[in-house]
Amino acid sequence: MAAISAFLRKTPRDALREYFDRPEIGLPLEFDWDTAEGDLPGPLMNAIGKMTRVQRDRVLNDAERVHALSDEAGQAALYSVAEDPAVLEGMANGHQRSLGMFLKAPDRFRHAEEVRFTEDRRRGRMWAGYVTEAGRVVQRDPMTLAAFVSAIKEFSGAAHADVDIFDRVRTTLEGHECDLVQVTIYREGRPDDLLRFDDKGTLVRQAYRPVFEAAVTYEPATGGLEVVANDKVTRQEIVKAAVQHLLGIEFKDNRLPLRCYDLSVLLKPFDFPVDEEDGIEGVEVRELRLMPIDDNGRRVTLENLARADGTIWTMADDMFEDRSPLSDEFVITRARIAVKLAKRPGEERRRTLTLTITWPHGCDLKDRTATEQMIGEKYLRRWGILVDGSHLITD
Repeated sequence: MAAISAFLRKTPRDALREYFDRPEIGLPLEFDWDTAEGDLPGPLMNAIGKMTRVQRDRVLNDAERVHALSDEAGQAALYSVAEDPAVLEGMANGHQRSLGMFLKAPDRFRHAEEVRFTEDRRRGRMWAGYVTEAGRVVQRDPMTLAAFVSAIKEFSGAAHADVDIFDRVRTTLEGHECDLVQVTIYREGRPDDLLRFDDKGTLVRQAYRPVFEAAVTYEPATGGLEVVANDKVTRQEIVKAAVQHLLGIEFKDNRLPLRCYDLSVLLKPFDFPVDEEDGIEGVEVRELRLMPIDDNGRRVTLENLARADGTIWTMADDMFEDRSPLSDEFVITRARIAVKLAKRPGEERRRTLTLTITWPHGCDLKDRTATEQMIGEKYLRRWGILVDGSHLITD
């Protein structure tokens, strides 16, 4: 119910009325829209409660979808597929922008949902990156698409599959927009069943086949190709089919290199320099896990909680004195860093972004917001922790 509550509270009155006045929603004609805007959520919630079950479920599902794209990452997804971003700029807030595209451009709204799915999983466990030829045109004619879908069915054993191809943009760290083509793949999974109540209220089992979503993005300017899918085999097969059928070239297994982290700078007190305009109020090291250079069977973990006095380095000096593990005789294998972010307008409390970095290739940072992206790419590099030179890499 949190989504419907936020949807009713944060969407401007005129946008709500445009949504609820549609005949298929079933809001009573006598509903009083002259109620003060701040008082509307209560009467609307009461009206929703009086709808038929089918109508009420539709409203709840719609509100969930609209609310899901109202945050920073969702807004980035909407802008990435918008026909005219200026139209979105003229709207009051994220909920109005999300609902506006939901009502007026449902196909683009669905594409934004697919972008959100893809971006949320970039550089995570479901992601892989490849290098292929730059400047290729992604083929979209019916014959090519049929061959691509056939390849998806063949390797996955799915009886049904569908493909959605659209153009979009991705904003880089420097604020530039790079053009991408996204290919979203839906394929049928193996039979399963679930419990549900039938029309008489009897608990029954219903057989069904789940639908799995995957996606490929291709950047013509660089030849970078990224894939998001459930498992390694599926990712490679989807990339192979996309390269051969949609790009029309031979597939070569050119994986993008692993990103490398060096935590040795944290063996001594570190100041974490930042730019004032990025709204970072402070950076603290909350945890360090270390391993002796000559003994990989032992670990030492230092933890300095947020409420503790001093830093993790002063704590180590106080507790261990001249036997501190923060020395050249140890290697840091994991660090947990807390980045304190300034309050944004409308927020009551300051936010803290916590990063866990594992030597040599691991980081739990995902590119979900512009701030996280800035921390991950700009500052980990500046601080000497992220030491590779490529921006198309995986953890």
